[in-house]
Amino acid sequence: MQHRVKDNYAISGYFVFFLIGVCQAAANVFNFQNHILEYAGQDAWQSILLMGLSLHLVLWMVYKMLGHPAQDIMDLHRTIFGKFLGNGFSLLLVGYFFIMALFYFRAYIEIVQVWVFPNLRTWAMAGLLTVMIYYVVSGGFRVVAGYSFFYIALTPMLLLLYFPIRQGDFHRLLPAFNHSLPDLLKGARCTSLIFFGLEALLVYFPFLKSPEKNAKWAHFALLFATFKYSAIIIVSLMYFSQGLLKHTLWPTLAMSKIIELSFFARFEYFYIFMWLLTIVPTVCISIWCCTRIMKRVAALNPRLSLPIILALLYVAALMFSEQTELAALERIVNTLGFYFVVGYIPLLFVIACFAARPASKAAE
Repeated sequence: MQHRVKDNYAISGYFVFFLIGVCQAAANVFNFQNHILEYAGQDAWQSILLMGLSLHLVLWMVYKMLGHPAQDIMDLHRTIFGKFLGNGFSLLLVGYFFIMALFYFRAYIEIVQVWVFPNLRTWAMAGLLTVMIYYVVSGGFRVVAGYSFFYIALTPMLLLLYFPIRQGDFHRLLPAFNHSLPDLLKGARCTSLIFFGLEALLVYFPFLKSPEKNAKWAHFALLFATFKYSAIIIVSLMYFSQGLLKHTLWPTLAMSKIIELSFFARFEYFYIFMWLLTIVPTVCISIWCCTRIMKRVAALNPRLSLPIILALLYVAALMFSEQTELAALERIVNTLGFYFVVGYIPLLFVIACFAARPASKAAE
């Protein structure tokens, strides 16, 4: 049975631009470049365009199968698979969103430890972030959506790409269109990590006012992320040689080191701490999705489930002590997210269409 959300808990439809955009501007913006060079080389920007533009179809599927009237994926699972099996599929999503939150959470701590505070203990940084996340998520979805609004403050930072462009070489982008379609598709699969975030729409969809009228904001968010990452990869290819770029751990931060201002010496520090404005809401959205699913499926109050989930997040973050372990987690997240967004959502859409057809005939 569909669960309706009261108007005083809902948010304006345009907030979906920030909710999706902030997730697509998380920690992976620093090191996504070297993942796609293996397959696409100097044509990596084409892989990003290919992946970003194709996800508009997935986004359309989400709005199509959840709208009229607005429902979430838990309602859809129960409608298609029945209560028992549907709840089982929904509970699997708790693990998915938890792993997503863990990756962003731990990846940001790693960046701070390597670039800013090498002697910082993981337990101290994780504890501070856990308290911040608890404060935001405990305020409810409207507070989480409000914090995602800080995403707009990071947009002007794209203008800083002027500095590496000035020292870049356009000829490193040549020869263009030199890779086959299979290579570009393999590169597009590696870029899927930078587009994760739209799948959370499956959970908070009923909280959007008039979602069918405001779908354009979700598409705007995806389109903006597509061109943003295309611009960053083009500038990276111009600034670095491909051999150097493959062995640079965080190319975006490395490029920011050349920015010299009279009042600011280490601009990469500004990058890192400003990105905290995206990391916190990104993790909060995933954690909120976990608590929401537990409430809808297991009738577990968020006041009880939130401390438990955050305690597990804190303990799990302490288990990663090596960069290789974090890289393995990133590969797991990339694989899970890719098959969920590109595989499971379209499959669910097809099943939902066939399930709705007999119902419409019966109504006639």
